[in-house]
Amino acid sequence: MNNVRENPLVSIIMPAYNSKKYLEEAIHSVIKQTYKNWELLIVDDCSKDNTLEILKNYSSQDHRIKYSTLEENSGPAVARNQAIDMANGSYIAFLDSDDLWFENKLEKQLIFMQKNDYNFTCTIYTKIDENSQSLNQTINTIECRDYWGLLKNCPGNSTVIYNAEKLGKFKTPDIKKRNDYVMWLQIIKKEKFLYGIPEPLSSHRVHSEGISSNKADLIKYHWTIYRDIERLSVFQSVYLMFYWVSKTLLKNNKS
Repeated sequence: MNNVRENPLVSIIMPAYNSKKYLEEAIHSVIKQTYKNWELLIVDDCSKDNTLEILKNYSSQDHRIKYSTLEENSGPAVARNQAIDMANGSYIAFLDSDDLWFENKLEKQLIFMQKNDYNFTCTIYTKIDENSQSLNQTINTIECRDYWGLLKNCPGNSTVIYNAEKLGKFKTPDIKKRNDYVMWLQIIKKEKFLYGIPEPLSSHRVHSEGISSNKADLIKYHWTIYRDIERLSVFQSVYLMFYWVSKTLLKNNKS
């Protein structure tokens, strides 16, 4: 049952590129939501597989599912920004094309936001493998974090919702990785705090290929964010880099 006040429209942002393997499962996790007043905005980044055919099929069956295509392959930041341009909702939510939502995700998160008058929230999430099987890993959230706390602890992209009616729309710079992270940093400068729901409401898919090599890239992108985008001092940037690397090593040792 929907207990959300005033039944606001939620715009769900999903960039897609060669996503045929997981796209339908992600879409179904939205269709099965207990909260029904949403629009799913998918921007195809010139996929070479049949992603576009899947989008055409679903949009013809459900008017809430809308898609667009980029003129040339431009990366997830450009696709995400185009989807945000398309958004009409009072709230904006994010779902990667290979992640999944629990069926009560939207309803519970909207109730949490309305009850507490929060405009920027995230949730706990679990991890699944390429076959959608649980990896028995749960990534916890922090009850409340400010700008510095967000610099040290980034929420899962597919867990975030913000109130666009109150805060406006936010875009991300055109960087290949961590562009969502930069968006959260923009939002928290205006909203001051990110609040977390202490309950898993989505699942992040872990891919086997390229995981180790991507870690080095992430370090590079973090440095770019700290120094070039956020304009932090060298000392602050080095400290944060050390913090992230230490946290990653600790996590790997535990696993």
